[in-house]
Amino acid sequence: MLATRALLSKQTMAVFSRQSACFVHQGDYGNWGNTNVAVVFSGCGWWDGTDVHEGVYTMYHLSRHGARFQMFAPNQQQMHVSDHIKKQPAPGETRNMMMEAARFSHGQGATQMQDLSRLDANSFDAVIFPGGHGIIKNLSSFVKEGKDCKLHSDVEKVLKDFHRLHKPIGLASMAPVLACRALPNMEVTMGREQDEGSRWGSWPHTSMVQAVRAMGAQHHVREPYEVFVDEKNKVVSTPTFMWDTEYHFHYIFDGIGNMVKHVMRLSTK
Repeated sequence: MLATRALLSKQTMAVFSRQSACFVHQGDYGNWGNTNVAVVFSGCGWWDGTDVHEGVYTMYHLSRHGARFQMFAPNQQQMHVSDHIKKQPAPGETRNMMMEAARFSHGQGATQMQDLSRLDANSFDAVIFPGGHGIIKNLSSFVKEGKDCKLHSDVEKVLKDFHRLHKPIGLASMAPVLACRALPNMEVTMGREQDEGSRWGSWPHTSMVQAVRAMGAQHHVREPYEVFVDEKNKVVSTPTFMWDTEYHFHYIFDGIGNMVKHVMRLSTK
């Protein structure tokens, strides 16, 4: 009996030794296990905060590339609360951005989600802003003021600090608006410049492209799964949910993955 157990134990260990790739997957870029990325949220939900898919995909791909990440959000009330079924504001409700964004954390609470005012660019290798309407409602006044919008003071500081330190900035869907407003001579993508709707999806937010151009940025047309890399400014943008699709979420997943890949690559330069 003991001999049989010993033999099975040796066989099991041999299988584990051959299957190491199942337990550890190293990405192609970044300093494995030592790249530290700040991820900035604006709430929880496409219509009034950070899009759930873009937020989760960002953390998934960072994990795949061996990065450590810390979540941040402003510890303030969001502009309003949206009913995500009716797609309209829910009267009488108020919610805190940081408390809502903490829903993205896996039970760690304050350990994983911190006040955006505490984000020190010197402690991180890169910063990423997933998209969602919280970008234009909570992190800026774009939804009301368009190209002349004001940024949340902590958001503006974070962007300027990372840019000054030549550290990469990742931006998904609506988030390029923030960088284009805060920083000069940006080159970004927000997808298509005209709504060429099809049975696969549509581009309902093309007016934002004209706005970032009015801010002085250069725009590049890309598909939702692609990125544009501004090598000079170390800014990586992807259209993702600027493209409205009912079920082709794998394109969004791939767009976020490509953005994270290039952010990791630039973090080693």
